[in-house]
Amino acid sequence: MEITVNFLDNLRLEAKFDDFTITTDQPVRYKGDGTAPSPFDYFLASSALCAAYFIKVYCLSRDIPTEDIRVSQNNIIDPENRYNQTFQIQVELPTGISERDRLGILRSADRCTVKRVIQQGPDFNIEPVDNLDDKPLLEAYGGDGETMILGKDLPLEQTIANMTSILADLGIKIEVASWRNIVPNVWSLHIRDAASPMCFTNGKGATKESALCSALGEYIERMSCNFFYNDHYFGEEIANSAFVHYPNEKWFKPGADDALPEGLLDEHCLELYNPEGELRASHLIDTNSGRRERGICALPFTRQSDQETVYFPSNLLENLFVSNGMSAGNTLNEAKVQCLSEIFERAVKRHIIEEEIILPDVPKEVLARYPGILAGIEELENKGFPVLVKDASLGGRFPVMCVTLMNPKTGGVFASFGAHPSFEVALERSLTELLQGRSFEGLNDVPPPTFNSHAVSEPNNFVEHFIDSTGVISWKFFSAKHDYDFCDWDFSGTTEQESERLMEILAGLGKEVYVATYADFGAPACRILVPGYSEVYPVEDLIWDNTNKALMFREDILNIHSLTDGELEELLDRLEESELDHYTLISDLIGIVFDENTVWGRLDIGELKIMIYLALQQYEDARELVSDFLNYNDNTVERVLFYQAMGAVLDITIADELAVDDYVANLTRMYGADVMDSVLGAVTGEIRFPGLTKTSLKLEGLDKHLKLIESYKKLHRARGLQQ
Repeated sequence: MEITVNFLDNLRLEAKFDDFTITTDQPVRYKGDGTAPSPFDYFLASSALCAAYFIKVYCLSRDIPTEDIRVSQNNIIDPENRYNQTFQIQVELPTGISERDRLGILRSADRCTVKRVIQQGPDFNIEPVDNLDDKPLLEAYGGDGETMILGKDLPLEQTIANMTSILADLGIKIEVASWRNIVPNVWSLHIRDAASPMCFTNGKGATKESALCSALGEYIERMSCNFFYNDHYFGEEIANSAFVHYPNEKWFKPGADDALPEGLLDEHCLELYNPEGELRASHLIDTNSGRRERGICALPFTRQSDQETVYFPSNLLENLFVSNGMSAGNTLNEAKVQCLSEIFERAVKRHIIEEEIILPDVPKEVLARYPGILAGIEELENKGFPVLVKDASLGGRFPVMCVTLMNPKTGGVFASFGAHPSFEVALERSLTELLQGRSFEGLNDVPPPTFNSHAVSEPNNFVEHFIDSTGVISWKFFSAKHDYDFCDWDFSGTTEQESERLMEILAGLGKEVYVATYADFGAPACRILVPGYSEVYPVEDLIWDNTNKALMFREDILNIHSLTDGELEELLDRLEESELDHYTLISDLIGIVFDENTVWGRLDIGELKIMIYLALQQYEDARELVSDFLNYNDNTVERVLFYQAMGAVLDITIADELAVDDYVANLTRMYGADVMDSVLGAVTGEIRFPGLTKTSLKLEGLDKHLKLIESYKKLHRARGLQQ
């Protein structure tokens, strides 16, 4: 994590990281002003807080209340060496807790990350630099080694060096946020842009270096395909630039009566995406730029059957395909193999889950060929997690494997799939995907299996599996009978041969394949679409749940402080007509990243309607939604108290026989002067939209979103130079 420090007045300092700011000071006796804790005080508090966090996680996973648990820390200083200290952490537990949970809580506290880092003895390197912005955070691992692994066309060390160099040249500072290695030969990590943490990826592999390769490759893949910025507003500057996504994009003007323009998609795709003729040009307006008057932004893909160029709307890509079928590699063939493998992994997984197909076990003698993978599986078994290893090739037709974990503590199961032309790589990917970014405690969140066929076949279940593999699976999956015999399959060869073989499988299924390749930043990357096969979301979303509904609301919501009463009425009508769920976050609706610690960050449609009703002095409508907010909304304690006070004041205001002035004194004693000032101001109209800072389409004050745009501008500038 990158922490930037600013020097304030006197001895006060300010540390900024992610979306947070910490201010420190020194006691008056040390010439400070005593306005904040000292840096060393924060350090001491971090270990107590960290221990308490691990205790909380343990208790939450077992439904143990924490109201009567207390944690205290004292620091015992060696009188002869003040740097030699003992951290005495004491945990007070209620008598009703079982001995097993007592031990579990103490062991959890002992897992404190702060404690472990201190005990490990971190190294401190202090060095001068000419410009902090030019200093990369991530150095290449492994030096000049020549470690080759299956599926890569270059050694790991060279791959890492190439990718870190590409990112550094773009001015992107990558930091490693976390590593995981809870069983042998299974590594995962989380990396992110230090300046824009929303740009992040996860990597997995059998070694630390292969996991880092995976994370960096995924970062360049998502950077090349603009996935980090899916659904988000690019801002006025980019929206009005010569190109929005890529220099080779093409804009299509809608036809008469909002008809789809000629030259967009091909007949094969139109049959899939517009079977009833209901799809209109307005459904395909680009969400990122919102440039309705410019038309439909479309990106070129090469149709593999005849090498013709077909233009796909950027809106369609982000709505239906999301990140499925993207990859970067050392060579274009390596990237294509990864893309196609991912497409097969998800399509076959979906087919197996929705059709409740029973897969054959992989024989023990076959698993024994891969001792590294077997060691990880055996460690999971030793930790109390039974593991099933299944052949998901459906009789040798597809290069897919499955590793399923059972959690006897919770009754949950977790089916992880992996794909690659090599049996070994597909199996390894199944296992590493299973544990990517997860601790043993994290395995307590997986759902139990079900005999409810509807639950496993409904579309949202596949979306859950796509996001983090936590959707439900059928109990039939665990039957001793199986629908296919085990096949010891192998599609491997050179990456060129593997790419051709995977394409042949799709051709055999009667699928048309479309490929876009990118080399803007010096690394081969591609995006592959298989219409009717590789979509994540249902085709109906283009009409009924399109992300470009943001364009109906984005400008008015960002300008809400300057809207007239008539414009507020119109916005309210549009919100009503849209029938959007009241619990939809405004950030998701309009594609803006707000600081989660602000009212904007927690704002949903229901709360926005409350504020509009208050601004329009429609008190009864506001009161009804305040009740819903208090009953169902998960918001901050401060915001809940605000609406408790608001509910009381609205009740008084609506009742003819009551007067607010008679209750102000005691309401103020209950909720505090600041809360009551905001509530009364909102009801009288003196304060409009309390808690929402003023902004506009220029996004002033929205630092988190501006950081995201700034990261995109780096890519946009680089692409512009390639023209």
